[in-house]
Amino acid sequence: MENNMLTVSSTPHIRSEETVSSVMIHVCIALCPAAIMGVIFFGLEAALEIVTAIFGAVLWESLYNKIAKKQNTVKDFSAVVTGLLLAMNLPALKLSEHPIAVFALPLVGTFFAIIIAKQLFGGLGQNFINPALAGRAFLVASYPTLTTGSAFGPTKFMNVDCATYATPLSSLKQTGSYASSLANGLLGNVGGTIGETCAIALIVGGVYLIAKKIISWKIPVTYILTVLVFTYIFKFCGITANNCASRDFSEIFYGGLMLGAFFMATDYASSPITPTGKYIFGFGCGFITVIIRIFGGYPEGVSYSILLMNLCVPLIERWTRPKKFGYVKPVKVKEVKQ
Repeated sequence: MENNMLTVSSTPHIRSEETVSSVMIHVCIALCPAAIMGVIFFGLEAALEIVTAIFGAVLWESLYNKIAKKQNTVKDFSAVVTGLLLAMNLPALKLSEHPIAVFALPLVGTFFAIIIAKQLFGGLGQNFINPALAGRAFLVASYPTLTTGSAFGPTKFMNVDCATYATPLSSLKQTGSYASSLANGLLGNVGGTIGETCAIALIVGGVYLIAKKIISWKIPVTYILTVLVFTYIFKFCGITANNCASRDFSEIFYGGLMLGAFFMATDYASSPITPTGKYIFGFGCGFITVIIRIFGGYPEGVSYSILLMNLCVPLIERWTRPKKFGYVKPVKVKEVKQ
């Protein structure tokens, strides 16, 4: 007679067919449209940086696990997602002008993202900030001329002088106009990082993740709406700092807002898990993004807004943590003086 074993475990008893690797594969699939558009608009350099970043992330994670004598976690595809996201946050440098940096930047960035921001804090699920954004912030601080400003060259389909070209947000900061049509912004025929150009591709990928229930709509929708609302609030209040009055709804389609809202602000380990916390997190990211874009010296504020809000997640979850079922608030008993 066959013995049946009963496994007893603590609550909650949640059953799901999703695994870490399946979730990460879905994220890779969702990023593919934007990555393909980036390669189409920027060419071979974009493809080289994407491949190098993915290779670097997998390499550093494998080496760390081997040195630390831990189980190799490459098969969960989390390193692939980190490398791909980091590459999407890098400009497509010209191979003829920067033959070493095209390969060096992704390798250095993924080293910081995987080793410093992820593994040294315990690995997947233990990182308190988004590893890809941490890697990008490190590269921007270490190599500003290669990761900002003039590094964001025009696409292959723009007949513009690279020396005088400015991205839509940079142009808005300097001249008060986007220097690009909304159609170009939606399709991706604008300068910027590899993954922030085609807003339509990013929205399609984000909707795919929401439909598959990989991410919740609460953070990205709150994030984007907050940027939109506060952009118009400052505009209607007559605040003209750094050409604020020229801003309109099309600003949400430029820069890294769509990429950050759908793919980086929703990182499981560095975003709140409570429903109310997700709204607060999205609102905070959007508000800080608008403040940096309008009053800061940097035309883009998505990366730093998400990193700053990552630091606030423990506090947000403490505020929004649901009460235990049957919880009764203790009553303070006043001491009677005798």
